[in-house]
Amino acid sequence: MTGPLHDWLDGGPEPDRATRRAAVKESLAELARRAPGHSVEVRVPPFGAVQCIDGPRHTRGTPPNVVETDPRTWLALALGRTSWGDAVADGSLRVSGSRAAEVAALLPVHGPRSDPAPRT
Repeated sequence: MTGPLHDWLDGGPEPDRATRRAAVKESLAELARRAPGHSVEVRVPPFGAVQCIDGPRHTRGTPPNVVETDPRTWLALALGRTSWGDAVADGSLRVSGSRAAEVAALLPVHGPRSDPAPRT
């Protein structure tokens, strides 16, 4: 992810909806690929949501572990342009449940830590 998204995160013009949507969906898919499971739901309305992190499956009502944010904040997290702690502190990232914060260790999904550690 480059170009208009990085410019936007640096204070430039907002990219078109299709570009924002594609970037959110791609980064959410990468998160789910890295940590398959159903214990935490990550929501980035209006563009997408995924379940991730191994553990009990949630099937009805509000999930017990939820991470929710807006597209700009999510992309800043996914690209390593902002920290989990800063996003929680400023209220742009809402986290609930005992396992939701485990998502922080999986970020960024694109950038310096984008390759997961090799499995042995």
